[in-house]
Amino acid sequence: MTSRGELLIRSARIVTLAAGDVPRRRSALRQLSIIERGDVLVRGGLIAAVGPNLDASAKTEVDARGRVLLPGFVDCHTHACWAGDRLDEFERRLAGEDYLSILKAGGGIMSTVRATRSATVEELRALTIAHLDRMLALGTTTAEVKTGYGLSTEAECRMLEAIRAATQGQGCSAMRVIPTFLGAHAIDREQSDFVERTIDETLPRIAEMQPGIACDAYCEEGAWSLEQTRRLFERAQALGCGLRIHTDQFNSLGATRLAVEMGALSVDHLEAIAEPDIALVAESDTTAVLLPISGLCTDGRYAPGRRLIDAGAAVAIASNHNPGSAPSPSVPLAMALACRMMKLLPAEAIAACTVNAAHVLGLASCAGRIAPGMAADIALWDERDERALCYELAGPPAALVVAGGAMVRGEP
Repeated sequence: MTSRGELLIRSARIVTLAAGDVPRRRSALRQLSIIERGDVLVRGGLIAAVGPNLDASAKTEVDARGRVLLPGFVDCHTHACWAGDRLDEFERRLAGEDYLSILKAGGGIMSTVRATRSATVEELRALTIAHLDRMLALGTTTAEVKTGYGLSTEAECRMLEAIRAATQGQGCSAMRVIPTFLGAHAIDREQSDFVERTIDETLPRIAEMQPGIACDAYCEEGAWSLEQTRRLFERAQALGCGLRIHTDQFNSLGATRLAVEMGALSVDHLEAIAEPDIALVAESDTTAVLLPISGLCTDGRYAPGRRLIDAGAAVAIASNHNPGSAPSPSVPLAMALACRMMKLLPAEAIAACTVNAAHVLGLASCAGRIAPGMAADIALWDERDERALCYELAGPPAALVVAGGAMVRGEP
């Protein structure tokens, strides 16, 4: 990693996404505001200037030679803090068991919970850094990271400490990380009062540690019920937390409607969304977060991305990076799947994992666009056409990644 200083990237195809700072909908989602040959000047961790043939110099200069320069990806839904693995579960699913059956039998999420509970804060920090560094190499410079593999007050607080520590101190990740509380990730059936304790004890403790943290829940058969989710969300709002939700992944239980009515920041998954709820999301300020890698790795179902966009919904794309249902750190893979399986256009996919994803995390003023005053989070790709990132599957990592003004991957 280079120190943060002056950097000038010359002669790039710059996908700025600079027009406007509101979530993109309908045709606006395709407006990438491209500078076909231009320069970007970075100074003090921020983008100082953008344009063709800048009259500027810097200590470090990079000749992009016409390659594509994108904002760093904003991965707005990940579970990148965990211990252990799910390789046994992977084989069981290959043999025919389904995701919900494994979860109900105490596997799945609960197997990761057991491994994560046994890890120390420092061990979780090191594992989280390793997961984030894989994401960083693939162009992600901002990531949301959820708790949710603790499922007890002590373990959830330990996860939050590890997530925050992953960007602090020697050897830390260069990525910007936004924590989310997901104490309602599953039901720990070994705790008879688990739901009440999560709502009345764990959530307040987390909100005290991280004021304003978003509160997430997994509302699904075998996990949190609609009524339990409502109670959690009411308490979260009283504590000043924003709301997010895993909803309609396998079954439509009414959680999308509940989330929209309560003003949630996002509704995530939506593979089983009911048709009337598409219009409801489209008419709201709640962003639909699409997680296509989950469809690839579970039951082959995908959210109706095309219908959501055409209805007017604000749509984002995320990796859902986790050890079970989406074991991939790659936003480019999520984009490629969104185009093939959800019928997004490449420009829509790019906007969905940059500017729109930044809005989900409350970072629209600093992330997701290449414009003066924005954070210098950018990635240079060995492509001459940005559509190639959605066309190619399992392509190479970014040629150069700049996070917070420092070159963290690649060579000048």
